[in-house]
Amino acid sequence: MDAFYASVEQYDNPALRGKPIAVGGGHRGVVSAASYEARKFGVRSAMPSKTAKEKCPHLIFVPPRFPRYKEISRKIREIFHEYTDLVEPLSLDEAYLDVTENKKGIESANQIAKEIRQKIFEETGLTASAGISINKFLAKVASDINKPNGQKTIHPYKIEGFLEELPVEKFYGVGKVTANKMFSLGIYKGKDLKKRSIEDLTRMFGKSGAYYYNVVRGIHNSEVKPHRIQKSVAVERTFFEDLFDEQQVNEKIESLSEELHQRLQKNNILGRTLTLKIKYKDFSLFTRSMTKEEYFASPQQYFNTGKKLWELRPFDKPVRLLGLSLSHLNTEEKKQVSVQLKIPFKEFEDQ
Repeated sequence: MDAFYASVEQYDNPALRGKPIAVGGGHRGVVSAASYEARKFGVRSAMPSKTAKEKCPHLIFVPPRFPRYKEISRKIREIFHEYTDLVEPLSLDEAYLDVTENKKGIESANQIAKEIRQKIFEETGLTASAGISINKFLAKVASDINKPNGQKTIHPYKIEGFLEELPVEKFYGVGKVTANKMFSLGIYKGKDLKKRSIEDLTRMFGKSGAYYYNVVRGIHNSEVKPHRIQKSVAVERTFFEDLFDEQQVNEKIESLSEELHQRLQKNNILGRTLTLKIKYKDFSLFTRSMTKEEYFASPQQYFNTGKKLWELRPFDKPVRLLGLSLSHLNTEEKKQVSVQLKIPFKEFEDQ
């Protein structure tokens, strides 16, 4: 979906259309989503609201309405399932679809994407963009190329040339820090990345090195998983005023422990690893985890462990945000061996 949360707000409130808006933010928060009008000023998701306002003085902050976003997300997924049951949601506004075999017997993946985007617009009033190719990595990269309200197909015979000319910062999985490291090594485009051996890339980027080595060659052996296994559950709070003393922090960790327990209980989830996240006033981040052999089972256990993790913090600075998350869940299953998808392509134009 294109600027999903912001687009929903603009659709539901015509007075916001054509104006730069940010969902979330406010006095102490961060931007959850920015409209395209706001993005022209450099406003981005996860940006502190203060920075966003400096970049765009006439920015309008709108509180998030997650029940509404979930409602529309359900409608969109219903449309997906008219074409295939191989749908892997990544978030409320994004999913992978495997349409190798589809319910309507349409031979052109491009045509399927076109129809889905049109139905989404007719039923929700919102626009979507799509990427079409032989695997998830390529489809994901392609989906960003003709945004908003467009689509891009990367045909099998064009993959090599496309990836060689693609700037490395456009590769899915290459963040700002990694991109800067690649630039310092003289790696600016896919063709530069392709010159490096798997040994070199592993030495420079650890486990991600093998991933970069493969994807620059168009190899991504990950199938679409309709029942994606949840790997963690998290709760966090950004505070209106910074926390300074131990008592305040303990109260917040206790409150987060209760909230986490309620969320887990609701879905019958247990986990063995608890992580405390601390964001300081200067936006520096600290996380520390503790893993037990048996599952955590009560708010008191989360609270006691959270306090122990707090004591391991490296700094005594004002705290802006606290979060607790649980991983190594009882929902995890063994990963299946996956194979590269083979999709027959017809000749067609990008829209």
